[in-house]
Amino acid sequence: MADNAKRETRSTEREEPEAGTARFARPELPSGRPPGWPLRLDAFGVLCLGFAVAVVAAWPGIHGSGRDLDLWTNLMRFAGRFWPPDLSIAPEIASSLVETARIAVVATAIAALISLPLALAATRRIVPWWVVAAVRLGLNAIRTIPSLIWALLAVAVVGANPLAGVIALTGYSIGYLAKFFSETIDSADMASVEALRALGCTRLQAFRWGLWPSVRPALASHVLWMTEYNLRSAAIIGYVGAGGIGLQLHTYQEYARWDRFGTVLLAILALVVVLDLLGVWLRRRLTA
Repeated sequence: MADNAKRETRSTEREEPEAGTARFARPELPSGRPPGWPLRLDAFGVLCLGFAVAVVAAWPGIHGSGRDLDLWTNLMRFAGRFWPPDLSIAPEIASSLVETARIAVVATAIAALISLPLALAATRRIVPWWVVAAVRLGLNAIRTIPSLIWALLAVAVVGANPLAGVIALTGYSIGYLAKFFSETIDSADMASVEALRALGCTRLQAFRWGLWPSVRPALASHVLWMTEYNLRSAAIIGYVGAGGIGLQLHTYQEYARWDRFGTVLLAILALVVVLDLLGVWLRRRLTA
């Protein structure tokens, strides 16, 4: 009996942690084995693994011309044509940049106003599933058409002018902004909305006072991102006559004036950098 008591005492002493230390139990499976890496493969891990498999499967199909080319020499020879930039066209560039910014800002503003009700109609928590399916199918169709094709269609309808650029970028932006807005609303916490609805508020009142304050910063961030994107797109759609600085890019490329082409690219870069800094400042103000 005394020996049994001593063994129980030693066992108890081994199980008790020493003073000043903490002992944590290691999680175990019902079988008694620790979790292995397949059990730690969550949804993100499955996504990364699937993407890696897709890259490995696609890599054999990526190949060049098969000719023995001096790539670095060719690149340096072509890049040398852009330098030094021709600053004599600065007044023309400034005027075209202003027109490009106008196209991008107006198109983004119109697209944001149209996208918000479309996003509500594409949100599963607000409307029936069949309405969501119909609206999302339409948004998918809009995103299928590239911005350059939208510009071609707009030029065919209203002619070669800045209005065609606004129409093209508005149509293209709606497909993305409505998708971003609906996903933001879908992932928002609906507890406050449900509480307001339980108190007798209408759907509009619950959205205005319960949901809108929580999703407003994210929606504003999406609008800023779309504005930056449209600035770059507005420089491209000018190739087909939809206004903006893209027309100058097309002209200088046709006549191989790469020094002027490089000047236009530098001006676009400066505009995008300024807008990016402004966006960072605005995001900080919105999330403060």
